[in-house]
Amino acid sequence: MTGWRGILGGFLLVSAWAAAGSPDRVTVRVATYNLQNYLAMDRRVDGVFRPAYPKPEAEKAALRAVIREVRADVLALQEIGPRPYLEELRQDLEAEGLDYPWATLLEAADETRHLAVLSRFPPVDDRSTAELSFRYFGESETVKRGLVELVFETGGQTWSVFVVHLKSRFTDRSDDPESGIRRVGEARAIRDAMLERHPDPATSAFILMGDLNDTRASRTLAAFLQRGKTQILVDIPAINLWGQTWTHHYAKEEVYSRSDYLLVSPGMVPRVAGERAVVVESESAGLASDHRLVYLDLIFEPERPVGTDG
Repeated sequence: MTGWRGILGGFLLVSAWAAAGSPDRVTVRVATYNLQNYLAMDRRVDGVFRPAYPKPEAEKAALRAVIREVRADVLALQEIGPRPYLEELRQDLEAEGLDYPWATLLEAADETRHLAVLSRFPPVDDRSTAELSFRYFGESETVKRGLVELVFETGGQTWSVFVVHLKSRFTDRSDDPESGIRRVGEARAIRDAMLERHPDPATSAFILMGDLNDTRASRTLAAFLQRGKTQILVDIPAINLWGQTWTHHYAKEEVYSRSDYLLVSPGMVPRVAGERAVVVESESAGLASDHRLVYLDLIFEPERPVGTDG
């Protein structure tokens, strides 16, 4: 194999080998992807301003190519429009050989950009909510894009996927530069909701995926990782082909940063194959989105009756 596709194919194959082992094991690949405005909006296309225009077809095709290369079992999406856009993506992927029979879309306070999940197997429960609130400069504010929680069962074991997309770094008010205070408020509201549902992260299996719009050293990420002495989530290292960790490219200022995360509960850490995640870089990635798809593999060992030998 040669070129970008050959390198990426080999990288994915190594990941698959790392996850292999006992034939009784079940491996589940989960991924997060900010699609960069898979919706109708005012945009400039080929040098021409076009109002209320959908994501260009070339970008959609590139995006699908990235998704097909990874073939995640559970794919968390950010920045997708209303349900017809999600259904379009699902049907186009199916026509190209990747079937996602189950699709979830959450519409929250942000009427334009939504959270969604495509899955190759059904969730056993949907606990998503658009009603999370927090205090922001003395007023009640709503988590802009809500919180998706889907519960799955694999090999007799129950586990949850949380999906988020926190407020962008656009400054809405001068006393909150780059909306940093608001993002921390959203993170704490989401964290508290997670702990209500999973009060003992050390023994619970859940994963939080999405675009946090903040850096590794931020108060936003710290809010998700720990509350008091309770370790809630663990940041799984994610790298690309060259060992780089960036997941977002802001072309206007030529800034490369990490804003997309896969965080897992302490109880889920033993299931992470290779104890790492992968940031996907390929021929299609740059055209598809300003973000990169990030994935990891989870390994579920069969549960054995008490008293039996392994």
